[in-house]
Amino acid sequence: MHSKQSKWLWGAAGLVYLFLYLPLIIVVVYSFNDSKLNAEWVGFTFKWYEILFNDAQMLTAARNTLIIGLVTSVCSTVLGTLAGVAMYKYKLRLLPVLVLTPIAIPEILMGVSLLIFFVMLNMTLGLVSVTLSHIAFCIGFVAIVVRSRLQGMDESLVEAARDLGATPVQAFRLVTLPLIMPGIIAGALMAFTLSIDDFVITFFTAGAGASTLPLQIYSMIRIAVTPEVNAISTLLMLLTLALIVIASKVAPGAIKAQS
Repeated sequence: MHSKQSKWLWGAAGLVYLFLYLPLIIVVVYSFNDSKLNAEWVGFTFKWYEILFNDAQMLTAARNTLIIGLVTSVCSTVLGTLAGVAMYKYKLRLLPVLVLTPIAIPEILMGVSLLIFFVMLNMTLGLVSVTLSHIAFCIGFVAIVVRSRLQGMDESLVEAARDLGATPVQAFRLVTLPLIMPGIIAGALMAFTLSIDDFVITFFTAGAGASTLPLQIYSMIRIAVTPEVNAISTLLMLLTLALIVIASKVAPGAIKAQS
């Protein structure tokens, strides 16, 4: 009986993973398809990657996306870490609402409200407005991760540092910060991933002169899903996997260093 249940569980798990990863595998495979359409497999080629790396509009969009993602990741990590520490230390009812509301409301509402805000400020829409929007959106995610890390921390270590004469700033820098570093790293990677992946908020706040990869891909698939779209999607997947590997290497190192 137990063996039969295990087989059902393994079968169900296999179907779920197949549903999740089969479309990704198809995207990767068809990025090497020697055909302008994805209707059928014609032959193996690297030409779509050559076309991609010679596409000025796509390269500009990729550069903008990486710049916005990096700036968003740094700024939202610093602000989100401070917000997470504040939510942990000060039990204010209004603070979590202010920090977490941007991630709780629908993205389309967030995009429209930010658009109205920038228009009221008479601010020209472009890369700066997109970056500010992404920072506002990602702070809450970083704060959640950091606060969760703080809740699992042993406060007696901080109290011991204070008893030994450390100031609050020294206790935070030498004890608390190393302990929550894995959470900070995870929050930074999450912010970067959310930024390079965002479409809805970017669509409302980018303006006519700015372009990111999600916007560029959307403009291309309105005509047809060509293998060039599959190629850029494959590279984005590889970037995401690289970030996961880096996180798995860096976070354990931080944990080991704090011990």
